Amino acid sequence: MTESGERSAFYAVGRGTGGLGDWLTLLHPPYTLWHLSYVAIGAAVMPPLVLWRLAGTLLAFFLAVGIGAHALDELHGRPLGTGISTTVLTITGIVAITAAMVLGLVFGGWKLLPFVIAGGVLVYGYNLELFGGALHSDVWFGIAWGAFPVLVGAYAQHFTLSLAAGVAAVAAFFLSMGQRALSTPARMLRRRVSGVAVRLTFTDGTQSELGRAELLAPIERALRYFVCATSAVALAMVLAR
Repeated sequence: MTESGERSAFYAVGRGTGGLGDWLTLLHPPYTLWHLSYVAIGAAVMPPLVLWRLAGTLLAFFLAVGIGAHALDELHGRPLGTGISTTVLTITGIVAITAAMVLGLVFGGWKLLPFVIAGGVLVYGYNLELFGGALHSDVWFGIAWGAFPVLVGAYAQHFTLSLAAGVAAVAAFFLSMGQRALSTPARMLRRRVSGVAVRLTFTDGTQSELGRAELLAPIERALRYFVCATSAVALAMVLAR
């Protein structure tokens, strides 16, 4: 929760006490589902689909992104306002990311090592704003949270990549850029703006005023629709295989 009592995100359910709701909020359920969908899309463009490999890749990304990255993100300025202690967040982030990297090495060995190393650099570099924040940008978000899951999901199937996987990665990159373009103003309105008024003057001379809630609603509605659409496309592609 924010200081004004407003939810810090449209999916936030916690009360800032460190309870179960805070942990659910920490997982960013819609965004985690969105980015896991990219893993499934990557796997689906590399037939024949091996379900147990897809399941393992999804688990690794859930640990690294759904839990680890979001724990590190909450450590950096408490954007969600959870009551989870700094110590618990630190341990959770490190353990989850390490488990994901170990899972990748156990599953793929040397073949997956470059992706495991790249994943570690991206998740720590982006969320902790290492290297002077060089990796904490819109473009790097599109690479790390969009293109990278697609490529790993594809490569983990048969330890090779295809042109289709590359095209899917490009699509995920731009979808993630679209997500960023929407989520950035949404976060600003929820967490940093206490009030705003926009006056619209129509061609017939009538006027209308939009407040904070009216500006926020269509942005977050679009984000919800994107989550549903991307997840449905991923499921359809997996079912088609």
